[in-house]
Amino acid sequence: MDAHIRDLRYFVAVADELSFTKAAERVFVSQPALSKQIRQLESTLRVRLLDRDRRTVALTPAGAELLARARLLISQWEETVHAVAVAADDTTLTVGFQTRIGRGLIPRVTAAMAARLPDWKLSFRQVSWRDATAGLLRREVDVAVAWLPVPVAGLSWRVVATEDRWVALPAGHPLGSLDVIPFARLEDEAFVALPAGPARDFWLATEQRTVPARVATEAATAEEAFEAVASGLGVTLLAAGNVEIYQREDVVCRPVGGLPPSRLAVVWRTDDDRPAIRVFVDSCARCLCVIPPSTPAPVR
Repeated sequence: MDAHIRDLRYFVAVADELSFTKAAERVFVSQPALSKQIRQLESTLRVRLLDRDRRTVALTPAGAELLARARLLISQWEETVHAVAVAADDTTLTVGFQTRIGRGLIPRVTAAMAARLPDWKLSFRQVSWRDATAGLLRREVDVAVAWLPVPVAGLSWRVVATEDRWVALPAGHPLGSLDVIPFARLEDEAFVALPAGPARDFWLATEQRTVPARVATEAATAEEAFEAVASGLGVTLLAAGNVEIYQREDVVCRPVGGLPPSRLAVVWRTDDDRPAIRVFVDSCARCLCVIPPSTPAPVR
């Protein structure tokens, strides 16, 4: 059985870091999965590439020989993929999103992509919440900026922002007079819910509840959710960074106490190892992770 480019990337990461833990973080997989792939690579080549114990990792002579060749093979493969994409005029990366991205991310990422992959262009497609993978598994998009959780099978992700959860209330709601609303005060409220899927329970705060959620209606998009809130059908949770993005006169937003934060991630198909995907993920991480997310002032 032949080795895959992905396996060589994993090996190079371990060889560079000399740590399975750090290498796993670098290539966005779990440590057990990384260890399994390295063992499989060694089995394929019928050599031991790494000497490891509980504390140290070191290259064997065979591993040192492979490292230089692996770097060359990866580089040649990336050049090949890019050349084929250019020849096919297939150099557009389609980015899926379900709520407006905002946060100044897209201009910064576009500039970063232009500097590193000048032949590539970005296009954007909004996907309904009814698709829990934001268009990825249906292959409508190449990569997505989405709120966790997402389905695990076939997808990988990297968290690029962590934000507190707020609540959107109809204007004039009694709880709108509070600067911070304890979640216990919201448990009996009717909620506008996402369609069935991994994210529904998170945005209903199911794990933090002492009583089941009372769902007034479902919304397939953020715009539908805010219209439902404005009309008085119910309330809905949202990320702090979305408060300013979706600000409107008939909706009041307040921070919620007692809930763990939400996580914004870049998500992609695990088997998609095109260089453009990795550049986009890395650009998002650099553009957002290095800038502490600001907490918006309460919108009254």
